[in-house]
Amino acid sequence: MNRMRVQGLMRKEVNEIVRDPSSIAIAFVLPLVLLLIFGYGVSLDARSVPVAEVVEQPTGLTASFLAELERSRWFQPTRYPDQASAERAILQGRALAIIWLRSDFSRQALSSGAAPIHLTINGVDANQARIIQNYVNGTWQTWLQQQTLQGQPSRIPVDAEVRIWFNPALTSRDYLIPGLIAIIMTLIGALLTALVVSREWERGTMEGIMVTPVAKTEILLGKLVPYFVMGMGGMLLSTAMAVFLFRVPLRGSFLVLSAIAALFLLTALGMGLMISVLARSQFVAAMVAIVTTFLPAFILSGFIFDIRSMPQPIQLLTHIVAARYFVATLQTVFLAGDIWSVLLPNVLGLCMLCAVFLGFSVLRFHKRLD
Repeated sequence: MNRMRVQGLMRKEVNEIVRDPSSIAIAFVLPLVLLLIFGYGVSLDARSVPVAEVVEQPTGLTASFLAELERSRWFQPTRYPDQASAERAILQGRALAIIWLRSDFSRQALSSGAAPIHLTINGVDANQARIIQNYVNGTWQTWLQQQTLQGQPSRIPVDAEVRIWFNPALTSRDYLIPGLIAIIMTLIGALLTALVVSREWERGTMEGIMVTPVAKTEILLGKLVPYFVMGMGGMLLSTAMAVFLFRVPLRGSFLVLSAIAALFLLTALGMGLMISVLARSQFVAAMVAIVTTFLPAFILSGFIFDIRSMPQPIQLLTHIVAARYFVATLQTVFLAGDIWSVLLPNVLGLCMLCAVFLGFSVLRFHKRLD
């Protein structure tokens, strides 16, 4: 391999990047935009949930329990005179749940500690419905504990001591932002690289490269290195925003994070290069890259949707999605630390996919026009 020829090809690719600002925008502006949108605009938490309150027989205990609901940041309660009015509020979208305290609420709360609460939840969004149900149950347990401390004879069936590891505040942002770095690097690596060879075919410059004495490995290396540098720059920008802007804890080693990110970026570059070798049109290459890399990374990586909740055939399919392994390592390094029993299997999966994609690209790329 001739170092001068590789450097010349790298210089040519850098000039192409400088002349095409869209590549720089994808590498540095797109991560900024995506992180701001997901960091501030996307949340899996349910806050200020509008709930309808119906009380058949107001007492001191019903007032105390409703006051506990109103103090919670999770609920935005509104009082309704009867159940029919509350049901209309759900139908009209003014409430997502009804908390109905029946006439025997105070008597049963004092005698048995059982909750005579009728809870109705709008279940169109099943995940949100489960969250609301858990919030109401948690508020009920908190209220019962307070009543016991105040000398009320209510009995709490279970006194649970809850410890939440890795994300004690249960903030969805701390879970989403690390996974989003994998989506960003997939876009940078696969989408940009998918265009590098097809662009040469479209512009008619590939013929000129073919007649030069450069080897195919030198051509591919000269095209990959500039995008690898851009991808690592995008990773550093994303990590800095995650830690300093969104306050996501980085409990693991930054060196470990960088090494695994470099391995994933090589895998993403291999995916993009494989597409670029097979497709001679930039439009086709871009569409194939989005369908085969970005969408699987977004849906099948565990970034938002839990892989264990998917059907078994889909779970098997996720093993060929490189972002699946990187999302798991990112969330582990950021929130838990350098847990090698988690990191090593995922690193092994990335190594295998990286070898497959880059090896296929080298084998399929030929210095001929047919």
